[in-house]
Amino acid sequence: MLGMHETKKSGQFVVPGEKLGVIEEFISSSGTYVREGFIFSKVAGRILMDLMNKSVSVYPLARSISMPRVGDIVTGSVVSVQDSTSAIRIFRLGMKPSSGFSGGVLHVSDASLSYVDSMFDVCKLGDILQAKVVSDKNGTYHLSTKDEKLGVIYAFCSKCGSILARKKARMVCEDCGNIEKRKAASDYGKGTI
Repeated sequence: MLGMHETKKSGQFVVPGEKLGVIEEFISSSGTYVREGFIFSKVAGRILMDLMNKSVSVYPLARSISMPRVGDIVTGSVVSVQDSTSAIRIFRLGMKPSSGFSGGVLHVSDASLSYVDSMFDVCKLGDILQAKVVSDKNGTYHLSTKDEKLGVIYAFCSKCGSILARKKARMVCEDCGNIEKRKAASDYGKGTI
């Protein structure tokens, strides 16, 4: 654990989540994020302490690592659904596979342009969706599906597991007849997984 004035040194190898210093001494720069007054590494790489500008950066060891950025369209699978949030495992950035493991959070207020009562009306466990990264605050990717092109692109029946068909505003299981709600993307069933 870092003491109040203890920081890492330039050139040291760090992993994501490792403490690098405190915001009283340095400005968080590329490859880092701030939480509770501490600067942490966002990627695995080497530290660069810019003493002249009082900033700390982490440069990734592998340049081929692609991580989401604010504004990116991502594709992911729903790994958890609660009343007001869903956790998404991101596996594609635009048309490219994501490097490593990235997760995002979709809040009910960012799910649709119209009012949504619960995330259970937006997506269910196992669904595949497309979303836009709207923030990476505190090392967490905050997502939005507030666009007709964004939302669930493949949904699975909660009763039998079959892929749901989109019938106007409803999602229907053609195997068991179950009807469910989703915030479907305009190109539902046509997206690349």
